[in-house]
Amino acid sequence: MTGAAALSERLRRSTGDLHRRAERAGHVGRLLAGRATVTEHLVYLRNLLPAYRALEAGLEAHRGRSVAGALALPELYRTAALEADLRRLAGGDWAATLPLSAAGGRYGDAIARAAGGDGGALVGHAYARQLGDLGGGPILERLLARTLGLAGLAFHAFPGIGDRAQFRTLYRRRLDAAGAAMARPWPAVAAARAAFRWNIAVALTVGADAARPFAHGEGPARDSISGASEPGDRNGP
Repeated sequence: MTGAAALSERLRRSTGDLHRRAERAGHVGRLLAGRATVTEHLVYLRNLLPAYRALEAGLEAHRGRSVAGALALPELYRTAALEADLRRLAGGDWAATLPLSAAGGRYGDAIARAAGGDGGALVGHAYARQLGDLGGGPILERLLARTLGLAGLAFHAFPGIGDRAQFRTLYRRRLDAAGAAMARPWPAVAAARAAFRWNIAVALTVGADAARPFAHGEGPARDSISGASEPGDRNGP
C-alpha cells in the first residue's frame, strides 16, 4: 500500500467494526427489518441535519486553506436536500414538530469543533458521511420506497453526479491526497470512528424521540414507534 493510498484504506479498516454496528443499530436496524415507520424516519433525518450543516459549513471554511478543503464538493452537500424533504413530508413547521435529540445536536457540535482545527479531524467526519451517502444511498433509497412508500427523496438524489462509482473513486483519490499532506493521520482516523459512534447514538435515540407528543398535535402518518434509550455523555457517545 503506497503512502498516497494510506488514508482511505486506513479509514476503511479502522471504522469497519463500527460501520457494521451502525448498520444494525436502532432505527437503521428497524428499517432494514421492515419495522420502521415514516415518522421515525423523518425524525432520523431531522436529527442528521445538524451534522450536515456543520460539516458543509466547515468544509467551505477550509476550502483552499487546509487538507479538508479538497473535500468541499457541493455535489455531495445534503443540507438543502434534507430541508426540502422535511418541508415536503412534515410541513413548513417541521423544526417545531420533529424533535431534535441531544445526540443529534451533539453530533453537529462535534463536527463544528472538528472544523475549528487544522482540518484533519474534519476529513474523518466527511469520510463517514459523504462516502456513505454515495455508496449506501441507492440501497436505502430502494428500501424506503418499498417498505415506507418514501420514493423520490431529494436526500438520495445527486443531480450533479453522473456516475457514482466514478465519483467515489475521485473522492478516495482526494482523501489519499489529503492524507499524504497530513503530518499525521490519527486525527482523521479518530474523528471517523467518532462519527460512526455518533451515527449509532442518533439511530438509538430516534425511536424514543419519534414517540414523543408533537408540539402542534399530530405528526406525520404511521407513527407507531418503539422506544430506545440514549447512550453517551456530553463529550461523545
